[in-house]
Amino acid sequence: MMKKRSALLVSVGFVALWGSAGAGPALAAEFANGPASVAPLAKRLEDAVVNIATSQTVKGPAGNPLPKVPKGAPFEDFFDDFFNKRGGVPHGDRKVSSLGSGFVIDGKEGLIVTNNHVIEGAEEIDINFHDGSKLVVEKIIGRDTKADLALLKVTPKKPLADVKFGPSSQIDVGDWVMAIGNPFGLGGSVSLGIISAKSRDINSGPYDDYLQTDAAINKGNSGGPLFNMNGEVIGVNTAIISPTGGSIGIGFAVPSDTVAKVIDQLKQYGEVRRGWLGVKIQTVTDDIAETLGLPQNTGALVAAVTPGSPASKAGLEAGDVILRFDGKDVTTMRGLPKMVAQAEVGQAVDLELLRKGQKQNAQVTVGRLEDDDDNASDLKNDLGKDADPKGSTIIGLTLSPLSDDLRKKYNLDDKIKGVVVEQVDPQSPAASKGLKPGDVIVEAGQDSVSEPDDVAKSVEKVKKAGRKAVLLRVEDSKGDLRFVAVPLS
Repeated sequence: MMKKRSALLVSVGFVALWGSAGAGPALAAEFANGPASVAPLAKRLEDAVVNIATSQTVKGPAGNPLPKVPKGAPFEDFFDDFFNKRGGVPHGDRKVSSLGSGFVIDGKEGLIVTNNHVIEGAEEIDINFHDGSKLVVEKIIGRDTKADLALLKVTPKKPLADVKFGPSSQIDVGDWVMAIGNPFGLGGSVSLGIISAKSRDINSGPYDDYLQTDAAINKGNSGGPLFNMNGEVIGVNTAIISPTGGSIGIGFAVPSDTVAKVIDQLKQYGEVRRGWLGVKIQTVTDDIAETLGLPQNTGALVAAVTPGSPASKAGLEAGDVILRFDGKDVTTMRGLPKMVAQAEVGQAVDLELLRKGQKQNAQVTVGRLEDDDDNASDLKNDLGKDADPKGSTIIGLTLSPLSDDLRKKYNLDDKIKGVVVEQVDPQSPAASKGLKPGDVIVEAGQDSVSEPDDVAKSVEKVKKAGRKAVLLRVEDSKGDLRFVAVPLS
């Protein structure tokens, strides 16, 4: 699995010029064999693209400091090897520097956008412009770790060249892009490519929705803008996949539709205020879809509703499948948190649900997501060790009514109601679905259960209905709820 800024997935920054989907047939014909030259556009945009140099103090034994070598510089590895591995380690606190990219969005006010990781931990931030001038960042107006964005403030002596956001939703795979950035400390570098894919999930967070490009992107390009062929910013470059740290043609950028909303809130509030429903959701897998009579890749299944949350007040229940949010189809589980996060706090939003086979409409007033809320939980489960049970065996599960002894044995809260799993046949479909001893079946076939016989009756009812699996709602000792579709054969 890829993780942000790991050995393979490296945070970078690059500026790219992306073709506009709305440019029309004339532009398509002009660039049928690739653009003849992007020099006029690069010249027009380069003054708004900046190099960002940061420094911070790191502690060490007393002595002489290391020579300052910019992060990603051609001889960085040589200096690191010489001074760190051959007895030349410096003594005393020293300053280390790093370089990234950014772009000006308001030349009069001196507002600059970059990645949060570019300036994270920095004690000093200098902005270097294309003409050789330099300004010191006076204030970090705000930062958002979830989208990896930051908004900086400088005081210009005269209005700076700036750029505007364009609609990333209108960019298509195959549109031309140009990168202007600060790779390896070489400011003002330009590269050209296309959009390779959209809506990429690189497992860096719950709101992953990256643009992918094959434009040459390298270390030091982090925070640089992506431009379409009209010179509008349609993304902020953030990461690459690379086994070496250099470009292999797979780079990622936060789309401008997301960036513009985040930056607007940072300007207004100094923080980001994301929408919140108060539901824990999970993917509608093929087997779960079959038990609910749904097409695959449809909606987000509500596993639990937070008491007192907007979803609770709107009447949402565990087992509901959210099909549409604010007029937009929810085609995947991960799609819903992105829609909710971008909704305005306090906004009344229409929902379309599937509840026990029937479509229903509801309206929810979007709340505000706090830092410790988890609105995008894809509930996982782990296989556990078998217990020594004495209950009834159903669909490969040995089940018993809850008792004080069993609650103590499995560390189950008194509020948990249902039938406890004491043993799982390792050859059964239930085992392959991750059910384990100590799990409590709360519902079977969307009916509440309190005895093993209730589970058996629900299984028989599902069989008579011609279903191939029974849908169980399961709660663990931590109070986490999830739905599991267990095949009946």
